[in-house]
Amino acid sequence: MGGFEISDMFTNMNPNDLPLWPALFITIACGAISGFHATQSPLMARCMENEKNGRFVFYGAMIGEGVIALIWCALALSFFGSIDSLAEAVKNGGPGNVVYSASFGLLGVFGGVLAFLGVVILPITSGDTAFRSSRLILAEYFNMEQKTLRNRLMMAIPLFVIGGILTQVDFGVIWRYFGFANQTTAVMMLWTASAYLLRHNKLHWVTTVPAVFMTTVVITFILNNATLGFGLPMQLSTILGIVSSLSIAGYVIKKSKGKGDIDLADEEKPIGKTETA
Repeated sequence: MGGFEISDMFTNMNPNDLPLWPALFITIACGAISGFHATQSPLMARCMENEKNGRFVFYGAMIGEGVIALIWCALALSFFGSIDSLAEAVKNGGPGNVVYSASFGLLGVFGGVLAFLGVVILPITSGDTAFRSSRLILAEYFNMEQKTLRNRLMMAIPLFVIGGILTQVDFGVIWRYFGFANQTTAVMMLWTASAYLLRHNKLHWVTTVPAVFMTTVVITFILNNATLGFGLPMQLSTILGIVSSLSIAGYVIKKSKGKGDIDLADEEKPIGKTETA
């Protein structure tokens, strides 16, 4: 694009010169791997008629989200001219100012409004699904049906209160806790998927290899991070992370491999027509 240059991508631009490992894989989640997205999978699966649709729905959504992330990453590196200018824009108005300036500066009023609405809708829908899934989890835990408005409000109002309180906490602190919790949830889901594939004698490495990597990431992060975790040296934290993840892999494989049988008739049954209790 004429007039724009992307900053050097091979330089660590963090002003505090913090290490990319493992924080990079905690910070970047959407479009790559995210535990929050995994919690929404059952809601999407109920809308599919057949398991084979999962590749298009889930993989397609991941690719689409990754493209959006790369677009905004390229804008952040090029539109403001330098990292200092980008930091100044964030300081003056937060991420919203970055989105506003880039959208209206490149697309004009009409395009800027559309782009800005798209950015606003994404967190709104994320918040909606987060509160909804939390409400359903609590309702299941307390064995409270959710058909009546009264019962829904009994579950939802306390969650709204907690959400309101969290808005008063520094976003940087919340984001660090969310990043760790999010990727830890992703690790749990990956190991669950690996156990399922192992029990049914399917190719499990597609989830086991990412599970090993992400387990190393989250363990290394919590051991090394002085604010959230234990503040151990990076080298020791990484070694402990690798050893722990490989140990978990060995345990899961040993306990799960060949322990289940698959009913081919059930395997081909459309999801939407599966009998439920």
